[in-house]
Amino acid sequence: MATDPVLRQGPDSTDLVLRVGPAGPTRNALTSAGPALFIPLALGVPTLLVAFWMALAGARASTVFVVVGVIAGLEFLIGWLALVFSRARDILRVEFAPAGVPASLRLVRAAGPDDWLPVKTLRAVRLMHKVVEPYQGDHKPAVSTLALELVLRGVRERLALPFVGDPQRLADALKALLGPAGVVVELRTERSTRDRPQPNSGWTSGGSASAGSGGG
Repeated sequence: MATDPVLRQGPDSTDLVLRVGPAGPTRNALTSAGPALFIPLALGVPTLLVAFWMALAGARASTVFVVVGVIAGLEFLIGWLALVFSRARDILRVEFAPAGVPASLRLVRAAGPDDWLPVKTLRAVRLMHKVVEPYQGDHKPAVSTLALELVLRGVRERLALPFVGDPQRLADALKALLGPAGVVVELRTERSTRDRPQPNSGWTSGGSASAGSGGG
Protein backbone atom coordinates (compact mmCIF):
# COMPACT_ATOMS: atom_id res chain seq x y z
CA MET A 1 0.00 0.00 0.00
CA ALA A 2 1.31 3.45 -0.90
CA THR A 3 2.00 5.60 2.16
CA ASP A 4 3.24 8.81 0.53
CA PRO A 5 1.27 11.46 -1.42
CA VAL A 6 3.62 11.12 -4.40
CA LEU A 7 2.85 7.38 -4.57
CA ARG A 8 -0.71 6.73 -5.64
CA GLN A 9 -2.12 3.24 -5.63
CA GLY A 10 -4.79 2.32 -8.13
CA PRO A 11 -6.54 -0.96 -8.90
CA ASP A 12 -3.94 -2.03 -11.48
CA SER A 13 -0.76 -0.14 -10.59
CA THR A 14 1.06 2.04 -8.09
CA ASP A 15 2.16 5.29 -9.68
CA LEU A 16 5.06 7.53 -8.72
CA VAL A 17 3.53 10.85 -9.77
CA LEU A 18 5.91 13.58 -10.91
CA ARG A 19 3.43 15.79 -12.75
CA VAL A 20 -0.33 15.62 -12.67
CA GLY A 21 -2.18 15.33 -15.96
CA PRO A 22 -2.92 12.97 -18.83
CA ALA A 23 -0.29 12.00 -21.35
CA GLY A 24 -0.40 11.73 -25.12
CA PRO A 25 0.72 13.60 -28.24
CA THR A 26 -2.51 15.59 -28.51
CA ARG A 27 -2.38 16.65 -24.87
CA ASN A 28 1.28 17.57 -25.19
CA ALA A 29 0.55 19.73 -28.23
CA LEU A 30 -2.35 21.51 -26.51
CA THR A 31 -0.46 22.24 -23.29
CA SER A 32 2.50 23.61 -25.28
CA ALA A 33 0.35 26.08 -27.20
CA GLY A 34 -0.17 28.42 -24.24
CA PRO A 35 3.53 28.98 -23.39
CA ALA A 36 4.30 29.37 -27.10
CA LEU A 37 2.17 32.53 -27.15
CA PHE A 38 4.86 34.31 -25.13
CA ILE A 39 7.50 33.74 -27.83
CA PRO A 40 6.20 36.46 -30.21
CA LEU A 41 6.02 38.79 -27.20
CA ALA A 42 9.61 38.00 -26.27
CA LEU A 43 10.69 38.68 -29.85
CA GLY A 44 8.57 41.82 -30.10
CA VAL A 45 11.54 44.23 -30.34
CA PRO A 46 13.02 42.79 -33.57
CA THR A 47 9.54 42.50 -35.05
CA LEU A 48 8.85 46.18 -34.28
CA LEU A 49 12.19 47.11 -35.84
CA VAL A 50 11.11 45.40 -39.05
CA ALA A 51 7.82 47.30 -38.95
CA PHE A 52 9.66 50.57 -38.29
CA TRP A 53 12.06 49.96 -41.20
CA MET A 54 9.14 49.18 -43.54
CA ALA A 55 7.36 52.36 -42.45
CA LEU A 56 10.48 54.41 -43.16
CA ALA A 57 10.73 52.76 -46.58
CA GLY A 58 7.25 54.04 -47.36
CA ALA A 59 5.26 50.80 -47.03
CA ARG A 60 1.53 51.13 -46.47
CA ALA A 61 0.20 50.56 -42.96
CA SER A 62 -1.88 47.60 -44.13
CA THR A 63 1.23 45.98 -45.61
CA VAL A 64 3.16 46.55 -42.39
CA PHE A 65 0.38 44.98 -40.33
CA VAL A 66 0.25 41.93 -42.62
CA VAL A 67 4.02 41.41 -42.48
CA VAL A 68 4.11 41.82 -38.70
CA GLY A 69 1.24 39.35 -38.36
CA VAL A 70 3.01 36.80 -40.57
CA ILE A 71 6.24 37.18 -38.59
CA ALA A 72 4.41 36.77 -35.26
CA GLY A 73 2.56 33.73 -36.60
CA LEU A 74 5.80 32.08 -37.75
CA GLU A 75 7.44 32.83 -34.39
CA PHE A 76 4.51 31.19 -32.60
CA LEU A 77 4.51 28.16 -34.90
CA ILE A 78 8.25 27.54 -34.64
CA GLY A 79 8.23 28.06 -30.87
CA TRP A 80 5.19 25.81 -30.44
CA LEU A 81 6.78 22.97 -32.41
CA ALA A 82 10.02 23.37 -30.45
CA LEU A 83 8.13 23.12 -27.15
CA VAL A 84 6.16 20.08 -28.32
CA PHE A 85 9.31 18.16 -29.24
CA SER A 86 11.29 19.29 -26.18
CA ARG A 87 8.50 18.27 -23.79
CA ALA A 88 7.74 14.97 -25.48
CA ARG A 89 10.35 13.09 -23.40
CA ASP A 90 9.37 14.66 -20.08
CA ILE A 91 8.38 11.96 -17.58
CA LEU A 92 5.01 12.51 -15.90
CA ARG A 93 4.91 9.37 -13.78
CA VAL A 94 6.36 5.91 -13.28
CA GLU A 95 3.85 3.07 -13.17
CA PHE A 96 4.52 -0.17 -11.26
CA ALA A 97 2.19 -3.09 -11.93
CA PRO A 98 0.53 -4.96 -10.40
CA ALA A 99 -0.17 -2.60 -7.54
CA GLY A 100 0.81 -4.90 -4.65
CA VAL A 101 4.07 -6.60 -5.64
CA PRO A 102 5.10 -5.08 -8.99
CA ALA A 103 6.61 -7.25 -11.68
CA SER A 104 6.68 -4.58 -14.42
CA LEU A 105 7.23 -0.86 -14.78
CA ARG A 106 6.91 1.76 -17.46
CA LEU A 107 7.72 5.44 -17.83
CA VAL A 108 4.78 7.59 -18.85
CA ARG A 109 6.05 10.58 -20.81
CA ALA A 110 4.25 13.68 -22.03
CA ALA A 111 3.98 12.14 -25.51
CA GLY A 112 2.63 8.85 -24.11
CA PRO A 113 3.78 5.76 -22.20
CA ASP A 114 6.90 3.74 -22.96
CA ASP A 115 6.75 -0.04 -23.24
CA TRP A 116 6.42 -2.16 -20.11
CA LEU A 117 9.71 -3.45 -18.74
CA PRO A 118 10.46 -6.14 -16.13
CA VAL A 119 10.86 -4.50 -12.74
CA LYS A 120 14.31 -6.10 -12.47
CA THR A 121 15.37 -3.69 -15.23
CA LEU A 122 15.36 -1.09 -12.47
CA ARG A 123 18.68 -1.51 -10.68
CA ALA A 124 18.31 1.24 -8.07
CA VAL A 125 16.27 4.24 -7.02
CA ARG A 126 18.19 7.15 -5.50
CA LEU A 127 16.57 10.07 -3.73
CA MET A 128 18.73 13.20 -3.38
CA HIS A 129 17.39 15.56 -0.75
CA LYS A 130 19.06 18.97 -0.53
CA VAL A 131 18.29 21.45 2.25
CA VAL A 132 19.56 25.03 2.20
CA GLU A 133 19.15 26.42 5.72
CA PRO A 134 19.11 30.11 6.68
CA TYR A 135 22.17 31.73 8.22
CA GLN A 136 21.91 33.22 11.70
CA GLY A 137 19.62 36.23 11.55
CA ASP A 138 18.15 35.29 8.16
CA HIS A 139 14.35 35.49 8.15
CA LYS A 140 13.87 33.48 4.96
CA PRO A 141 12.82 29.86 5.54
CA ALA A 142 14.89 26.85 4.62
CA VAL A 143 14.52 25.60 1.05
CA SER A 144 14.25 21.88 0.32
CA THR A 145 14.51 20.17 -3.06
CA LEU A 146 14.15 16.52 -3.89
CA ALA A 147 15.49 14.75 -6.98
CA LEU A 148 14.99 11.19 -8.10
CA GLU A 149 17.44 9.07 -10.06
CA LEU A 150 16.22 5.88 -11.70
CA VAL A 151 19.10 3.56 -12.55
CA LEU A 152 17.76 1.46 -15.38
CA ARG A 153 19.68 -1.06 -17.41
CA GLY A 154 21.86 1.03 -19.71
CA VAL A 155 20.32 4.41 -18.86
CA ARG A 156 19.81 6.79 -15.94
CA GLU A 157 16.83 9.09 -15.59
CA ARG A 158 17.20 12.04 -13.21
CA LEU A 159 13.97 13.82 -12.31
CA ALA A 160 12.83 16.62 -10.03
CA LEU A 161 10.18 15.54 -7.54
CA PRO A 162 7.43 17.73 -6.13
CA PHE A 163 8.50 18.24 -2.53
CA VAL A 164 5.44 17.44 -0.44
CA GLY A 165 6.79 16.39 2.93
CA ASP A 166 9.16 13.91 4.53
CA PRO A 167 11.60 12.35 2.03
CA GLN A 168 12.26 9.51 4.48
CA ARG A 169 8.59 8.62 4.29
CA LEU A 170 8.80 8.41 0.51
CA ALA A 171 11.99 6.32 0.70
CA ASP A 172 10.35 3.89 3.13
CA ALA A 173 7.30 3.61 0.87
CA LEU A 174 9.49 2.86 -2.16
CA LYS A 175 11.45 0.28 -0.18
CA ALA A 176 8.24 -1.44 0.83
CA LEU A 177 7.03 -1.42 -2.78
CA LEU A 178 10.25 -2.37 -4.59
CA GLY A 179 12.23 -4.21 -1.93
CA PRO A 180 10.62 -7.62 -2.67
CA ALA A 181 11.84 -7.25 -6.29
CA GLY A 182 15.41 -6.63 -5.12
CA VAL A 183 15.50 -2.96 -6.14
CA VAL A 184 17.85 -0.87 -3.98
CA VAL A 185 16.34 2.37 -2.67
CA GLU A 186 18.75 4.99 -1.29
CA LEU A 187 18.14 8.34 0.37
CA ARG A 188 20.93 10.92 0.53
CA THR A 189 20.49 14.20 2.37
CA GLU A 190 22.80 17.17 1.90
CA ARG A 191 22.54 20.23 4.14
CA SER A 192 24.14 23.60 3.57
CA THR A 193 23.73 27.15 4.86
CA ARG A 194 22.58 29.98 2.66
CA ASP A 195 25.36 32.44 1.88
CA ARG A 196 25.20 35.65 3.85
CA PRO A 197 25.02 38.67 1.48
CA GLN A 198 28.25 40.63 1.51
CA PRO A 199 28.26 44.45 1.57
CA ASN A 200 29.75 46.14 -1.47
CA SER A 201 32.92 47.04 0.40
CA GLY A 202 34.85 47.61 -2.84
CA TRP A 203 32.62 50.52 -3.84
CA THR A 204 32.80 52.05 -0.34
CA SER A 205 36.58 51.84 -0.06
CA GLY A 206 37.01 53.07 -3.60
CA GLY A 207 34.88 56.12 -2.79
CA SER A 208 36.87 56.88 0.34
CA ALA A 209 40.13 56.65 -1.57
CA SER A 210 38.89 59.07 -4.19
CA ALA A 211 37.78 61.53 -1.53
CA GLY A 212 41.15 61.31 0.24
CA SER A 213 43.16 61.89 -2.92
CA GLY A 214 40.98 64.82 -3.87
CA GLY A 215 41.53 66.47 -0.47
CA GLY A 216 45.31 66.25 -0.85
